[in-house]
Formats: sequence, C-alpha cells, structure tokens
Amino acid sequence: MTAPSPLFDFDDAGALIAADIDGILRMSALGGAQIRATASAVDEHALDRLHDLHPRSVVLVGGDARSARAAELVVALLAAHATVPLVAAPTTPTWVGPLDVVVVAGDDAGDPALVESVAAGLRRSAEVVVDAPDEGPIRAAAAGRALLLSPRIHLPSAYALARHVAVFCAVLTAMAATRVRPHVPDLADLADAVDAESGRNHPSNEVFHNPAKALAVRMQSRRVALAGDSPVTVALARHGAEMLLLGAGLIATAAALPDALAARDRLLDTTTGTGEPYDPFFHDEQLDGPIPEAPVRVFVLSVDDDRRAAQRRAAALPDMELVSVVGETETRAVPPVVEQAVVLAARIEMAAAYLRLAGGR
Repeated sequence: MTAPSPLFDFDDAGALIAADIDGILRMSALGGAQIRATASAVDEHALDRLHDLHPRSVVLVGGDARSARAAELVVALLAAHATVPLVAAPTTPTWVGPLDVVVVAGDDAGDPALVESVAAGLRRSAEVVVDAPDEGPIRAAAAGRALLLSPRIHLPSAYALARHVAVFCAVLTAMAATRVRPHVPDLADLADAVDAESGRNHPSNEVFHNPAKALAVRMQSRRVALAGDSPVTVALARHGAEMLLLGAGLIATAAALPDALAARDRLLDTTTGTGEPYDPFFHDEQLDGPIPEAPVRVFVLSVDDDRRAAQRRAAALPDMELVSVVGETETRAVPPVVEQAVVLAARIEMAAAYLRLAGGR
C-alpha cells in the first residue's frame, strides 16, 4: 500500500496496478461474475423444486455482515411488490414452519449460528435454500435435504454482496406465487450491467471517465457521510460505509437523508479548539489548537428515476454529491431499481479499493 497522500495520481494506471499486491481491484470487479455463476446454477435446475410453491413467507437469513446487508437490501427493494411477506433475519425464526421458505446465506461453513439456522429450518419442515460453501458442518446439516447454491467463485466475504443479492432474487423469482419477477431483471442482464460498471472503473480509465475513481478522489482526505434518500439507498449507504472501513480504513458514517439534513449545521462545523471559527490567515496552532478538519462531505445515494428531484431534496447540504446511475448517459433508459442498487454497490466497492491503493485515510 502506498503512503497516504492527497497528491496520489489516480490516473497512473501503472502505479495503481503495482500497488495492488493483494488483487483488491480484481476482487471488487467480480460482482458480475458472481451473479452469472448464480444464473448458471439456476439454469442447471438448482431451484426447480420451488416452482410450484405458494409460501406463507420467505425468510432471508443473513449469517454474516455481507449476507445480512444483502437481505436488508433485497427486502427494501422487493417487499412492497411481493405477494408474500419477505423477512430479513439474523437466524431462522422460531415461528418458521412447513409453509415457509428459508434462505440461509453466509460464507463460513463452520459458523455454528449458520449451521443451526440450516438445521432449524429443516427440523421445522421448511423449504431451505443454502447460500454458503458446501463443506464441513454446513454440508452435514443440509444432508441432501436442503437446496444448495454454493459459491462457484471464491472471494473474501467482504466482496460477496452481489452473490447474496443474486441468490435471494433467484429464489424469489423461482416461485411464481411471489409475483416479483417483473421487478427483478434477468440475472444474466444484471451480470452484464455490473460487468459494464467494472469496465468503466478499470484502472486504465482516467478519473473523468471512471465513476469509482471520481468517487475516490472526492472522498480522499475528507470526512465522509453516506446518506440514502430511500430504504433501498439507506441499506446501500450502510454497505458503503462498511466497505470504506474494510477496504480503505476510512471511517464514514451512514444515515438517512432526513437525518443528514437535520445535522446540517454540525456537518459544517470548523471551529477551533478554543471554540472560535477557523480563520486560516490568523490561526495560531499554539494558541488556537490544531487546524480543524474540513467540513463533512455528504454523498447522497439515490435510485430515483428523477435525478433533478433527488438533487433538490439534498440541495440544503452545502458540500454534497449525488451518487446515482440515472442520467449518466443520454441514450440509455432508466435501469430497473435492482440493477441500479447492485451497480452502485459495485461502484462503492471499487472506490474503496482505489482509496486503499492511494493510502486510505
């Protein structure tokens, strides 16, 4: 990793590639491949047993941080459109029974809580789908009774959000009774969209044509807040803040846009240790204390079809940047919301990778 420096040249592709000794740019660019692998498993009839089910509910169990965030995101995206309740839970709930479908997701086949969630769903005669490595205790718990969608592309769990979202969407669309299919893009098309985003964010593309680099440049050496203007983007903001911490060591906060607007005055605070406003011309560090940090920069995540409306809602924030895929090209129609959400997640993950290569915070 290079030393932290605001002068790092993000357009120096050679320096970026040389600094990426851990391969984090490649790992953050494999979201589309993970989605395509899930689509292949579905094409191979992995979920055929679900087709005729009319479940009482579908429970999305997130056994670790990424799968839990994916469950939260999918519920925010699709709960309003589904004809059955969608529930995100950390473990299999005690009320689950034979009429329910439980999707247990995680990346640690030896996690006792994950294994117990699989076993509990099967004990209660629910239909259980396992989105976890098919090995060790998980394999023993499933014991040929659960449907398996194990990962085919093995990555650190930090980069597994796209896979979990794809599995959750695949399970929901496999059952016609949920009626969410019109709101979920074909997984192959979703993979293509994420791959296209990864292509735009390639190290050889300059900042002006690279959304992830542009995001990283705007975040570098700043205090950062990620704000969502809807339940979907609040979940994305939380994922983004976690990825900035994991990927770049950058401490960012996530909030709903109304909370960010309510905190506007405090986001602007640049007072010195003595409580006086900061004046760079007269400031004396021995008398006035350390130079205060710059005001918080708020990145507002949006999947609103109307980009201008989203900008107006956030306009009261003095140092704000709207992060959206809507309106980025003049010729393309507005993408489905699920596609927008997964593409934005991929963009933030790659921005975190670029910040890490630049030295992070």
